Order: sequence, then C-alpha cells, then structure tokens
Amino acid sequence: MHHPDSSSETATTAKPTVLFVCVHNAGRSQMAAGWLRHLAGDAVDVRSAGSEPADQINPVAVQAMREVGIDITAHTPRKLEYDLAKESDAIITMGCGDACPVFPGKRYEDWKLADPAGQDIEVVREIRDEIRVRVEALLRELLPTVP
Repeated sequence: MHHPDSSSETATTAKPTVLFVCVHNAGRSQMAAGWLRHLAGDAVDVRSAGSEPADQINPVAVQAMREVGIDITAHTPRKLEYDLAKESDAIITMGCGDACPVFPGKRYEDWKLADPAGQDIEVVREIRDEIRVRVEALLRELLPTVP
C-alpha cells in the first residue's frame, strides 16, 4: 500500500520504538531498556519512563547490569509523558497499573516482574535474567529477521 506521505514515515516505521514503563523508572524499566539497547543495537529505538520517577537509578540494578557488561548509568529516571507513549510502537508496562496511559493501536504487554527496589543483588540478578529472556522474545517479534 502506498501512502502519499510514505517518504516521511519510512524512517519511523523502519525502526520500531519500544517504551518500557514502571513506576519509578529506576529498576525494571531501566534494566529492560539496557538489555534491548544491548541486544538490538541501533535496530530499535528504546525509551523508558516512570509514572512517578525516582531521583536516580537503583544502584543494585546498575550493579546487576554491570555484571553482564551493560552500563545503564547514563540514563536517569524520567517522567512518563503522553507524547512519549503516543510515539511508541510497543509499550511494555511493569507494575505501574492504571498509571500507564493506554493508546489504541499500540502493542501492549504487561510484564509481571518483582520490584528490585530494596532487594539484594541475588534477587535483582534473577529479575535481570528474567527481563533478558522477555526482551529477547520481544525482539524476535519486533524484528523477525534477527536470528
């Protein structure tokens, strides 16, 4: 199907945008974003946000990701904004319940993950590894051509 304005859309449609949302944007969503950036490279536009963003990323989440060679310290928790969600192709929520806006026509998944806040590194490692499995599955669906 050819749309008259398809030339301007090509860049956006070629690269899926994934938004990870949790309450504080300090643990789960940051780890998920870190995994997706790591696994997808430049093939996916990765964003994360929180309905009530924390002051900083959970240091234990940072440590858990550093153990697998992923640095998430460059990203700070940010507020979930309407436009950010509206511009995303897939919205993955993690325990933010009704705080996450719903847009028709988007792909939604709600990942039931334990909250790493206040947990020790052993627990956070388990959450990190579970997130990786889910991110890999998501990536296979978003980019079927990826081996």
